[in-house]
Order: sequence, then structure tokens, then C-alpha cells
Amino acid sequence: MLVKKRYSVLDMARWTRWETLVFLVIATIVTVLYNLFGYTFLHVPWTPVALIGTAVAFMVGFQNNSAYGRIWEARKIWGGIVNTSRSWGMKTKDMVSNEYTDNPAVLQELQEHKKVLVYRHIAWLTALRHAMRQPRKWEAFEDSHTNREWSNMIHIPEKMFTVDQDLMHYLSDEERAYVLSKKNGPAALLYLQSDHLKRLKERGLLWEFSFLELENVLQELFTLQGKSERIKNFPYPRQYATLSYSFVWIFLLLLPFGIVPEFSKIGLGLADSFPILAPYFGWLAIPFCVSVSWVFHTMERIGRVGENPFEGSANDVPISTISRGIEIDLRQLLDEDHASIPEQFPEEYGVQM
Repeated sequence: MLVKKRYSVLDMARWTRWETLVFLVIATIVTVLYNLFGYTFLHVPWTPVALIGTAVAFMVGFQNNSAYGRIWEARKIWGGIVNTSRSWGMKTKDMVSNEYTDNPAVLQELQEHKKVLVYRHIAWLTALRHAMRQPRKWEAFEDSHTNREWSNMIHIPEKMFTVDQDLMHYLSDEERAYVLSKKNGPAALLYLQSDHLKRLKERGLLWEFSFLELENVLQELFTLQGKSERIKNFPYPRQYATLSYSFVWIFLLLLPFGIVPEFSKIGLGLADSFPILAPYFGWLAIPFCVSVSWVFHTMERIGRVGENPFEGSANDVPISTISRGIEIDLRQLLDEDHASIPEQFPEEYGVQM
């Protein structure tokens, strides 16, 4: 999906509210034990904490850069699908004709061939977006409670309808049964397209040069499908994801033991100049710890949810919207009645599906 407006601080706070509560509890416990009960041995020198924080910052930065790279590559791939799909519609519309045949077809038959080729391409888009939404065992978006809340609030088309239900709008019963019997439905649809083009060439309704041109378009679609599958089926290396998550939590657990004594020490130094403020200064370690913990954890979580750009999170590639937009363009190209063309999937909470 794609967010069309910037996140507000309130949105981010709501998204991370349970983790923030954990940070608050940890910081409060350490501060109470240190300031009220005199457990001054709860002290970790600031230097190792800072060194760990520096290492964690590098790892989180690497994770976020890698996640953004995967999202951006996925968006470019689906941008290529948009352009190639329009080329397919244009070429099938103009190249399937009686110009080079000794056995011309009636206009209605030509239109039917064009419609089948275009509808089968829409079926390919539909099958591909369903394949991209299929969960993988390494995808962790819905492991978080607040992420599951988001999934329940919105209506992802691929979760509302099965691929069988969606394909029945574009394929005959025979072709739909054939596609559903294959492990890779999108590839099966491209094979059907190639077979259809071959039959049109043999009948003379498709010039040999036009046949090669349309086969090249199918080859490009295979390439784009393979690139999209590569991102879907090859995860962000799990050793980096696991270590980044573990290192962040090690740092967050050590952070109060380094910050609380430092704030208490500063409070003692203020005793002469600010005798009223000094006894309470150490308690400022709580909001400071929570703020630093929130920043590090949120950055790690943003990278984690961005690793897989087809899961259905708010910042994923809006493949449903892209596919429906292509369908609308192609069916308008066929001069279909506007009332029969489906509308674009609605945005929910400013987010495209």
C-alpha cells in the first residue's frame, strides 16, 4: 500500500503504544530502585552503553536502507508492469486484424479475440497480485498486535476474495480450472497468451512480425513477474533481521542503567544552585529513557515492516490499486461501457491498497 499523507505524531504514538508502555515501566522501575531504595549498584558505565548504541544505530540504518531499497525496487517493477500492460493493450488492439489473411474474420470475431487477450492479461495481473499477497513464514508484519489492528481496520482485496472468485470475471471456466491447477498461475496465463497468439498467426489474423512483437511483450511480462517473485520469495537476510532486533533490545534494556545514575549525579551537582529542583532532577531520566528507547525501537520496527513490500502494510507497494488502474485503462481502450468497468479500489485512511 502507499500512504498519501504524512504520519502524524499521534499515529506513530498509537502504532507503538505497547512498546512505549514497556519502555516506561522499565525506566520507572530502575529509577525507583535507584532513587528511592538506594540501589546504587544498578549502574552501568556510560561508555559501553554508548558503544552498543553506536553499533545498533549502524545496524538499524543498514536495515532501513535495505528495506527501502526493496520497496523502491518493487515499485519500479510494478511501474514497468503498468507500461508493458498498456503496450500489450495497444498492440493487440491494432495488430490483430484481417490485413494479412486470405480467410478474413468478421469484425465481431476480431473484437472477441482482442477482448480475450486483454481480459486474460487482466487475469494475469489478478493472479500475480494474489500471489504477491500470499504469506511467507518469514513475513512478520502481523506478529505485532498494532499491525493486526491495522489489518482488521482496512479491506485488502486479496484477503476479501479468493483468486478463484476474482478470476471468474476474466476467464472461461475451462481456462480458470487450468490456471488454478498450476502452482504458478500467472505463468500459466502467459503460456495461454502465447498459445493464443500462435493460433492467430497460423490463421493469418496476426502478421508474423506482429506475432514476434507480441511475444516480446510476453517475454517482458515474464521478466517483470520474475523480478517481483524474487523480492517476494527471497527475504531480507534473517541473520541481519534477527541480530538487529536482538541488539536493539539489548541496548534498550541497558539504557536506563546508564542514564538514571547520570541524571542522579547531575541532580547532586545542582544541590547548591537549585536546591528545590535538585532532589527531583533524577526523575527526568524516565522521559529521557522512554524517548531514546522509542526512537531506536521505532526505527528498527519501520525497517522490519518494510522488508517485505507486498505484505499489505501502510507503506507497501499498492499492487491492488495499480492492477485495478491498469484494468480500467485497458477496458476503456476496448471502448466498453463505463458502467460495466469496475471502479478503483477505495482509499482507506488515506492509504491505497
